[in-house]
Amino acid sequence: MELNWSTFLLEIINFLILVWILKHFFYKPVLAVIARRRRSIEKKLGEAKTLHEDAVSLKSRYENRLTTWEKKRQDAHTLLDKEIETERAQRMASLQVTLDEERKKARIIEQRKLEANRLHTEETALAQAAQFSARLLSLSAGPELEHRLLDLLLKELPSLSAGRLETLRVAAGKTADRILVTSAYPLDDDRRLSLERTLGSALAVTKPFHYEQDKNLLAGIRITLGAWVLGANLQDELKSFAELVHET
Repeated sequence: MELNWSTFLLEIINFLILVWILKHFFYKPVLAVIARRRRSIEKKLGEAKTLHEDAVSLKSRYENRLTTWEKKRQDAHTLLDKEIETERAQRMASLQVTLDEERKKARIIEQRKLEANRLHTEETALAQAAQFSARLLSLSAGPELEHRLLDLLLKELPSLSAGRLETLRVAAGKTADRILVTSAYPLDDDRRLSLERTLGSALAVTKPFHYEQDKNLLAGIRITLGAWVLGANLQDELKSFAELVHET
């Protein structure tokens, strides 16, 4: 087959024209579209990368906040436990103090009750003893016992202390208009004279003597010098014993 150079040349020209047409009308627009698509994809990838980084940062911040919140929650829980334990310990200590005070009060009240019962028992026993003594002495009381009590008073009166005698002298001289002598039984003249001499010597008595009889004395005498009273009788002694029992 014989080569036709004119045809070959025309083919080359046609090819070049086709290449130029493709490059100018197809390749460049395609490249431009590809470039735009690439830029769009890169932009979206950049935005996606930014969103991913933001998401990672947000996740990190959230995890940090969650960790911080968990730590704060744990610290608050620990602090609350400590406060509850402290409050419980204080309340227990206060309750223990209150219970100790109540026990102490209960012991004191019980001791007072026991002491009151003991004192009541002792007072009852002593009162009964006083009543028994009073009955016994009242049965044995008589003029002879009264005479012995008067002799005892006359014997003991001069032996009183100087201060006591001076007090009785002042009472007899300033506050008494008379010397009252009360006896359970009548006093004979000799005993009256002996009594007046002894009082006159010991107390410098110048007031008149007045005598009365009171059977409630049981036996013995009672001498009244103004506000002062000298007693040597069973009634006063039993009364003093009863008052001593009550005070005790």
